[in-house]
Amino acid sequence: MHDNIGLFLSKRAHLDPTVEAFVDVASGLRLSYHELNQRANQTAHFLAGLGIKRGDRVALLMLNCPAYLELFFGLAKIGAVTVPLNIRLVADELAYIIQDSGSRLLMFGPEFTKVAGELQSKPDQIKSVENFVFVAGPDSSDADHPDFALDYERLRLASPTHEPDISAGQEEMLYIMYTSGTTGLPKGVVHTHNSAIWACITWAATGEFRLYDRYLLILPLYHVGALTPVTANIYLGSTNVTLRTFDPGEAWRLIEKEQIDTSLAVPAMLNFMIQAPELNQYARPNLRWIMSGAAPVPASLIAAYSDIGIPINEAFGMPETCGPACLLRGMDVADHPASCGKAFFHTDIRVVDENGLDVQPDQPGEILIRGRHVMKEYWNNPKATQETLKDGWLHSGDIATMDKDGFIYIKDRLKDMIISGGENVYPAEIENVILSHEKVRDVAVIGQASPKWGESPLAIVVKKSESLTADEIMAFCVGKLARFKLPKNVEFAEVIPRNPSGKALKRELRKNFPVGAPE
Repeated sequence: MHDNIGLFLSKRAHLDPTVEAFVDVASGLRLSYHELNQRANQTAHFLAGLGIKRGDRVALLMLNCPAYLELFFGLAKIGAVTVPLNIRLVADELAYIIQDSGSRLLMFGPEFTKVAGELQSKPDQIKSVENFVFVAGPDSSDADHPDFALDYERLRLASPTHEPDISAGQEEMLYIMYTSGTTGLPKGVVHTHNSAIWACITWAATGEFRLYDRYLLILPLYHVGALTPVTANIYLGSTNVTLRTFDPGEAWRLIEKEQIDTSLAVPAMLNFMIQAPELNQYARPNLRWIMSGAAPVPASLIAAYSDIGIPINEAFGMPETCGPACLLRGMDVADHPASCGKAFFHTDIRVVDENGLDVQPDQPGEILIRGRHVMKEYWNNPKATQETLKDGWLHSGDIATMDKDGFIYIKDRLKDMIISGGENVYPAEIENVILSHEKVRDVAVIGQASPKWGESPLAIVVKKSESLTADEIMAFCVGKLARFKLPKNVEFAEVIPRNPSGKALKRELRKNFPVGAPE
């Protein structure tokens, strides 16, 4: 079989045409593998008719829905490239990604018509975009369709269902997933057909995944923690039962109604679910485990799920690894608390010192990752690529220890990244915005403990004017940053401690400002 991710769907449709592939809870639509593959083929044909060809980029701004997978697999089949957009970003942030990626089309759902209109009114910021395409939702009417956009459903239905010509694959680009960079500008993580294929193989070879499982998809598909599992589910013939947006009570209802076997969530979601009143209203006869990722899972949360008979498997990964890096399986949780597990199958892990030498067991160092599922490069950023990929190893920027048995324990982050509700937040991005305020002399942003989100951004500000208030700073950030990046608290200081090279001493700031996030 040709190494093209689009053919994963074609092959599964051939083997298991009647097996349920996708359940869209919002609309009630249920698609078999045969039906999903036909719709992806139609999508591939109409995209080709719009002039989209091998290597072209197409940006997706939409909630989880059937069209998301139709587009992802349809684009793969014709060798084009998906650019998933974080739905929580504001127009200026989206414009940078769209233009940097050179996306020729912007596909958007009804929830994003307003922001799409903002982008359409700023053609100088998105010069690469030739067409906007509206993807209707289950409640959309003709009146919801904006005049400036083509109609996705009309284009799809008018297109043939046969397989398109497939020639792309292997080391050619499959998608570019943007992640915030330490300089404040997002970096595009490039994955190929081969790296995505090996991520699926690695995923399936390590965890307790089974053919024809029923999987509850609650993470957004612009996350690698959703896109890779869904692709792996196609590989395994599983059913993706899909929520457009996360709802903790609805998750428990679906676990019973849809006989869910597995799912993946971030710790904040797990926390909301365990506290939901619906927890005890529904049975969970088929649920074997839930995997968690994006941030460490508190021991108390793992214990709370254990008390109700649900093992939590903890994963450590990143967009650069197409998801897999380390996995702590349920059987190992009790003996290795606070660990993120061992390296996935087909994955090598090292922990090294500042000279690149392996440290002794239980000594801290930077995590290095190697595997065929590691990214090809950062898009249009050779400097960042060279800094991150060295001699076949991905330098993660995370500090950890490894015990004698190979279990990894995350200790700190070289890049001072904040993980809030499963979203990566880089302080430099917030700092750049706050520094543009005329009354701010200096600023540093650190993470503060949040019982709701795990971590939240705290801005520590040196005033240029005594009239400056915390409320003024937080209001200033609104509209310039996505909501999840907004500082939840502001503290004032006389000076930001810095090292000789000018970098803020954030460990010192964490000691000086051990405040918790406001509820």
